[in-house]
Amino acid sequence: MNFILAFIFILVVLILGLFSFFLIYQLSNLVHFFIYRVFGYRKNVIVENLTKCFPDKNDLEIKKLLPSIYRNLTDNVLEGLKAFTMTRKQIVKRHKLLNPEILQDFFESGQSLIAVAGHYCNWEWGSLSASLQTDYNIIGLYKPLNNKLINKFIHKSRSKFGTFLAPISETYATFNELKDTPSVFLMAADQSPGRKIKNKAYWINFLGRDTAFLHGPEQYATSNNYPVIYIDVQRKKRGYYTIELSVLADKPSELKNGEITSRFAKKLESIIYKNPVNWLWSHKRWKLSR
Repeated sequence: MNFILAFIFILVVLILGLFSFFLIYQLSNLVHFFIYRVFGYRKNVIVENLTKCFPDKNDLEIKKLLPSIYRNLTDNVLEGLKAFTMTRKQIVKRHKLLNPEILQDFFESGQSLIAVAGHYCNWEWGSLSASLQTDYNIIGLYKPLNNKLINKFIHKSRSKFGTFLAPISETYATFNELKDTPSVFLMAADQSPGRKIKNKAYWINFLGRDTAFLHGPEQYATSNNYPVIYIDVQRKKRGYYTIELSVLADKPSELKNGEITSRFAKKLESIIYKNPVNWLWSHKRWKLSR
């Protein structure tokens, strides 16, 4: 069964690789129709999340956000699949880093960094674009798939431009192994912690709700005194994104416990409030309670 699923997955990827971006977005429109209009994929989850995070919006205002939220979702899925066959030129053109100079002083001093991001706009292309637009050694931490064949295919594709991918189960070992190599560790930091590590979570008021945040990014930043950079991805038009970096903490070991996570949450929150449709609202973000 794993072989069959892997074969189908790779076949779909190769077929989509033949599609122009125009056709990719026509397909996204079709998928959008089915998951929004026909199946209502996780519609209850999305509406509940929006209603509780934006209590000032009425039902009609919430409803008006849904088409764009689903559009963001389907575009991300199709763009993620298209990434397997994208060229260097396409990645740099469509996922453009605006201020790489912010990293230069850190790099010249041999300082490793932790770069945090949320599931906002297109985060999928980050593991490809980062290694093409900075001088740093790029480390992407990921959760391996159960299907080993698909996982191997994804691993090979996501690292094709130089990014080193490390399983999250080996995070500590990876940081330790690269302590003498100036690196940027990419970490998605807005997903809900698992129940097994709930007791380690940082609890922060985020979007007006008591929210658990992963402890990992702050833990590794403070223990290694690695500055923390925020990755702000914005969609300029369909299929074209800009990335702007900002420093959340330049001396993490001097900050009080929870401060780095709080700064990350506030930064992401301000971005979501400006344009909420580009965040992943279908995620069951608030499944944990304190």
